[in-house]
Amino acid sequence: MSDQNFIDYIKVYCRSGAGGPGSVHFHRDKLNAKGGPDGGDGGRGGHIIIRGNKNLWTLLHLRYKKHMLAENGKPGTSTLKTGHYGKDIIIELPPGTVARDAETGIFLMEVTQHGEEKILLEGGKGGLGNFHFRSATRQTPTYAQPGIPSKESMIIFELKLLADVGLVGFPNVGKSTLLSKISAAKPKIADYEFTTLVPNVGVIPYHEDKSFVMADIPGIIEGAAEGRGLGVNFLRHIERNSVLLFMISAENLKIKEHYNLLLNELEKYNSSLLFKKRLIAITKSDLLDKELIDELKKDLSEIPFIFISSITGTGLEKLKDMLWKELNES
Repeated sequence: MSDQNFIDYIKVYCRSGAGGPGSVHFHRDKLNAKGGPDGGDGGRGGHIIIRGNKNLWTLLHLRYKKHMLAENGKPGTSTLKTGHYGKDIIIELPPGTVARDAETGIFLMEVTQHGEEKILLEGGKGGLGNFHFRSATRQTPTYAQPGIPSKESMIIFELKLLADVGLVGFPNVGKSTLLSKISAAKPKIADYEFTTLVPNVGVIPYHEDKSFVMADIPGIIEGAAEGRGLGVNFLRHIERNSVLLFMISAENLKIKEHYNLLLNELEKYNSSLLFKKRLIAITKSDLLDKELIDELKKDLSEIPFIFISSITGTGLEKLKDMLWKELNES
């Protein structure tokens, strides 16, 4: 998918349907010229509903649908007939999408499963017909309820990728290369910063019948939490990952310093990210000799780590073992 087609943030104006008014009607036929009230109730207005769809990966399909307007309920009619319900609007969303109120930023709801449905804006209830207002002292009521008005709101839909493992690192440390080597994903790879401009997702086969999902997030730079570089546009995708794989290039010998910089950016964005399981992968380790590797190991005792090379394949199988273990520990 091209960079232009990956959309993970969009605003849409949504309006549910208004309830139909109740009917003011009196029974009339050839045998009864002055019958009692028989006005029916108005129909319910259409809901705005969101539904999870695993076949969608982005919010691209909403790019040109800026207004979602559900149908109003129909008025009640004679002989106690309820008006037709307004047609619901169903908005299909990729699992992992959050809905927020655009004015307040308040979280409204999210869909995380395929086929999961939630009512975003309820349609107005239909008004009661005059039949409901009859009494011993008021046998010919000329009043019926109007329908409940519609609800409207500007809604932000925000996609947060659902992946087991999220790749975290500075630009050009080999995240995309790793993903291309251990999955069928084909991310753009080049020898310059910010090659990856959109998240890439790959399914990693493990042994014969197992697999897990890995997401390559665009590179983080110092100050990303304040908007530098690609800013926080893609940091939110890390929130849904079970394990964070910190990738640091062996070209930068200050491994721990770079690791702490990455941790600092995550903490400034969302401190709860620090409670996720973490691993360190030192990439491009084919550039190091054994003596230098042994020296770097002394500084990496506080967190599980591994030296890998996507070019030579060194450490890739062991890395998958480590990730699988972290994912399946209770």
